[in-house]
Amino acid sequence: MPRQVSCADILVLATRDSVSLSGGPRIDVPLGRRDSRGPPNVRLVDSSLPPNDIELEATLKLFSKKGMTVEETVAILGALTLGITHCFSLRSRLYKPGNAINAGFVNTLKLKCPPHEGNTTSKIKFVVNDLTPIQFDNEYFVNTMRGRGVLKIDAALPLDSRTRPYVEKFASDHNAFYRAFSSAFVKLSSSNVLIGNQGVIRSSCNRFD
Repeated sequence: MPRQVSCADILVLATRDSVSLSGGPRIDVPLGRRDSRGPPNVRLVDSSLPPNDIELEATLKLFSKKGMTVEETVAILGALTLGITHCFSLRSRLYKPGNAINAGFVNTLKLKCPPHEGNTTSKIKFVVNDLTPIQFDNEYFVNTMRGRGVLKIDAALPLDSRTRPYVEKFASDHNAFYRAFSSAFVKLSSSNVLIGNQGVIRSSCNRFD
């Protein structure tokens, strides 16, 4: 029936189930979120998400504001075990690489992401984040320990004394990763949500009532 579950809750439940169905943990998430009364604020959304070239310090600060520990921050970045990275998000890193990226790995990525392409193809081409892009596992952390992190933040995690212990821990123990990820997921999905009279439950998620 419409107006029983908010669109915000549906999105969280769909994300939770995607993690579970792809091999990850089954996460118990609190419900009761309300939907906004107007269109999304794109600027606000963008400011809440880390850009593809974010530095480690900014990452830790961003997620600490959402009540997450360093361990939980490292764990939530492990969500990158699923999916892909588009070449346009990666090109500046590939052709101005730091010391934290494996030389052989750079050459492999360059074959998939040449330095110059037309606007259309550059948005289509991509690389997988790890060797199991449709499976939720700890391969992301295994890769970062080997210097095969795709993004700048991936490469930074095993080099910093605050985050390296958790990368090592998650690379060797997927259950530890799942526990920390579950805790981080609940905190992130509960951050700055609308509840009670602050919002509404829409009758349709693809338009405003």
